[in-house]
Amino acid sequence: MKTPHRILFTCGGTAGHVNPAIALAQLARERDPGAEFLFVGADRGLEKGLIPQAGYAFRTVHISSFHRSFRPKEIEHNLISAANLARSPREAKNILREFRPDVVVGTGGYASYPAVKAAAKLGIPTAVHESNMVPGLTTEMLEPYADRIMVGFESCRARYKRPEKVIVTGTPVRRDFFRLNKAEAKRELGMEDRPLIVSFWGSLGASGMNAGMADFLALEAAKEPFYHIHGAGEAGYPVLCRLLREKGVDLEAHPALQVREYIYDMAVVCRAADLVICRAGASTISELTALGVPALIVPSPYVTNNHQEKNARALEAAGAAAVLLEPDASGQRLFQAACGILRDGEKRAAMEKAMASLGIRDAAERIYQVILEICQ
Repeated sequence: MKTPHRILFTCGGTAGHVNPAIALAQLARERDPGAEFLFVGADRGLEKGLIPQAGYAFRTVHISSFHRSFRPKEIEHNLISAANLARSPREAKNILREFRPDVVVGTGGYASYPAVKAAAKLGIPTAVHESNMVPGLTTEMLEPYADRIMVGFESCRARYKRPEKVIVTGTPVRRDFFRLNKAEAKRELGMEDRPLIVSFWGSLGASGMNAGMADFLALEAAKEPFYHIHGAGEAGYPVLCRLLREKGVDLEAHPALQVREYIYDMAVVCRAADLVICRAGASTISELTALGVPALIVPSPYVTNNHQEKNARALEAAGAAAVLLEPDASGQRLFQAACGILRDGEKRAAMEKAMASLGIRDAAERIYQVILEICQ
């Protein structure tokens, strides 16, 4: 089987699109230390920082989203996006001709579109990975051009017009999430004698959810029934600390409750968790399913095509998660729902089993095998 020595990854927009590509590059480099990699993304996307930080070469194309609004600002934005759409194919072709990849792999985001389509037209093998339950616009537009479409779950297959192209691979999760087992992770954190809740929100809409988390933590402070680690984010941390002080909660007097600006040891913390309270981004979903951790999910209502609620509902339908929409997700409602899960051992065990049944822990390996196959 031919090994691709020059792999071009194209991705962007969110960490859920970028991180799987980085995980794949790490695996490919292990298998072929002499391989060369190039990442292509948008000129103003999140990927511009994440990819060079991971140690990979990065090039950009001019590509941006379209907004569904007729406000003057949005019309101006869409005119720029239309100009970028006309410009990006030429930029992508130039990059492809310079780098001469053996294969092009798109892992989502608008930047994937020009690079994958241009590669297909030049006769270069192509594959697309979709990390969301429902295909995004970019994946839908690339379906006719990609040699293979890789998805996270078997239930995703029916959502594509060409199911014969679809392969269920899962979504890659960083290897450090599996360094410890659950008992070892709890021991490392010193949280072995009661259940652990881990909570965090994405940057979009996080301020309102952090306010609710102040009520949640205040209710916990009364009896400390659980350990709880909450990641509030850079902007949310001082606000949440102030709200807790106003409620008479001194975190120093409650060592079981931790509020952090960031959860830097996320791999250990999530491994130790008995319940995760979170949004429903693609990266988070892949981590939860790989680890088999029950979840209480409040999908962000601010993302394109309501992807997060669709992700969350799929987990809910499998019995792996409970879902509260943001208008209903007060601190008290979240606390009651969390107690209902953690105090019912049978229910929690069933949710753990359901979540684990959806996980694919060797996703990076499966995707790498697909890449080898299309390079034959």
